[in-house]
Amino acid sequence: MNLLSQETSPYLLQHANNPVHWKAWNANSLAEAKEKNSLIIISIGYSACHWCHVMEHESFEDQEVADVMNKSFVNIKVDREERPDVDAVYMKAVQLMIRRGGWPLNVVTLPDGRPIWGGTYFRKQEWMETLGQLQEVYHSNPEKVIDYAGKLHEGIQLLSIIENQKPETKLNQEDLIPLVEKWAADFDWEFGGMSRAPKFMMPNNYHFLLRFAFQKNDMKLFDFVNLTLTRMAFGGIFDTIDGGFSRYSVDNKWHVPHFEKMLYDNGQLISLYSDAYKLTKNPLYKEVIQKTLSFVERELMNSEGGFYCALDADSLNAENHLEEGAFYVWKIPELKIIIGDDYDLFSQVFNINTFGLWEDENYVLIQNKSLEEIAKSNNITVSTLQKKKIFWEKILYIKREKRSKPRLDDKCLTSWNAIMLKGFVDAYKALEDENYLILALKNADFIIKNLWSSDGNLFHNYKNEKSTVNGYLEDYCFVISAFISLYEVTFDEKWLQYAKQLTDYSLEHFYDEKSGFFAFTSNLDEALITAHFETEDNVIPASNSVMGKNLFKLSIYFENSFYEKVSQRMLQNIIPNIEYPSAYSNWMDLALNYSEQNKELAICGDLALEYCHKINRLYFPNVVLAGAKKISILPFLKDRFVADQTLFYLCQNKTCSAPSIDFQKIVGNLI
Repeated sequence: MNLLSQETSPYLLQHANNPVHWKAWNANSLAEAKEKNSLIIISIGYSACHWCHVMEHESFEDQEVADVMNKSFVNIKVDREERPDVDAVYMKAVQLMIRRGGWPLNVVTLPDGRPIWGGTYFRKQEWMETLGQLQEVYHSNPEKVIDYAGKLHEGIQLLSIIENQKPETKLNQEDLIPLVEKWAADFDWEFGGMSRAPKFMMPNNYHFLLRFAFQKNDMKLFDFVNLTLTRMAFGGIFDTIDGGFSRYSVDNKWHVPHFEKMLYDNGQLISLYSDAYKLTKNPLYKEVIQKTLSFVERELMNSEGGFYCALDADSLNAENHLEEGAFYVWKIPELKIIIGDDYDLFSQVFNINTFGLWEDENYVLIQNKSLEEIAKSNNITVSTLQKKKIFWEKILYIKREKRSKPRLDDKCLTSWNAIMLKGFVDAYKALEDENYLILALKNADFIIKNLWSSDGNLFHNYKNEKSTVNGYLEDYCFVISAFISLYEVTFDEKWLQYAKQLTDYSLEHFYDEKSGFFAFTSNLDEALITAHFETEDNVIPASNSVMGKNLFKLSIYFENSFYEKVSQRMLQNIIPNIEYPSAYSNWMDLALNYSEQNKELAICGDLALEYCHKINRLYFPNVVLAGAKKISILPFLKDRFVADQTLFYLCQNKTCSAPSIDFQKIVGNLI
């Protein structure tokens, strides 16, 4: 029978009425396969995944398919967002087998979990035929199948090994220059991003490139980053009506999105646009920040302060059928009625033309020119056009809200909540909107109350007031990072103490002394068929690279040489192995922390918080900030408080200059 109705994952619950006898990933399911000596089907996806829904409808809802699966296999459904460890291991296997991956991810394994075959989306007939063939071979020639599984397993294990032939690699900023030059060969100078389709936003890439351009005074590189951020903000992939970014663009001009809106994308992009706004003061970036955070607060935040995971790509169309993007697209007759006399001007702004056409007479709103250019060509002021744009978006929002909304994935994941928490903090730094800090603190309290156990460990998920999965490295590293960010805007040292507690727990239960990296799964959890060490930055930066940056900052705050040693060792292991710079951008950002330009600034005195806000409004990615309004127990601030004065201590390479009262002079020396 299908057991998924007992689960809390929205994705698993979507499959609870399938005729397939689905089970969740757990010890009982795996034990049953061993007991019956049955092959296992492991099908992995997530609730907002369009092609997961397609395969469910074509195959898993079909009784004929279900009969094949139920007869000979133990069938396990996995929510990749709840079990990223399982997803990572079997994604490696599929990539070894077919040189690509994606979701849905479907794998057939031996009873012990070692894979023998896999792929992504399959049509009904191909799926059934393949399962039949695998079952036949397994029973007629099990030795051959087991031998293949053993060789594949060895390959998966080898992928997890990180070797460094130069363990004493010197960290040199200049070594990054040829990597950036190699990377630049793939830049798209017309639309921004990389010269390919589909296009993923990869926020950590542009965080690094923005910082590198700033610290190297590389205006060409800065122009490229600005081009990319502007083009993404022009729409299509950015929902200009309601705020929020979709997961990726299927084309090269950021126009037609894969319409699902993911929390982790939006959290990271808020941080990126906040940094870019501090440097450029571009009002478009401010608009993106404000709209997106408004969307997150309204659509993805629960009453406790937790953030939900995603809005689905699919929604009901006018014919009451699920259709990708139905909620977001427009047709010309509808727009003419809604917009009225301004339609011609509206169509110029949002490209209701061949540039903005998607398919089936559907248009996805996208700008291709600045409002300044459009206003000039129409002999109107920019402010007039801006007011019209705001009005159009308001009436389109009201009209769109009457449509059937995309489905909501209403579970909370610790790592993604922390990413969004940091997004609110970074927006507060840039825009000084107190509400952003209030919501960040509310979310931090939610994490502490619901996702941090009395035993010191984090949980990974939260739904219906329950947490069912132990935390992974990604949960620890992003919560630590978010708590450090809260300290940077409040100077409340409890956030650093929380960060240190979680760091020490991570070192005890995740750190692998032999490799010098942190395992993705705690040593207290049941082991999978191979250990997973996440080191490549992707749409979310690798948990090890984030931990490396955390350790760097905490080593300064707590004057902890061991933290610094671990951070340096990880970086030294990575740098010589970089072939594709885009897959290691967060590591390269960490490398910049060890450059001569990196500095530390301590502000001590009654006005510490006031000056903290002034510093945070500026773009200084090379500065570690600390401060206190009273005597501090933080090692970095020891003996630096003097009553009735606000003093600035600027430090570099573990050497501090004499305290100063001249704020402007200090600011001038920060870069």
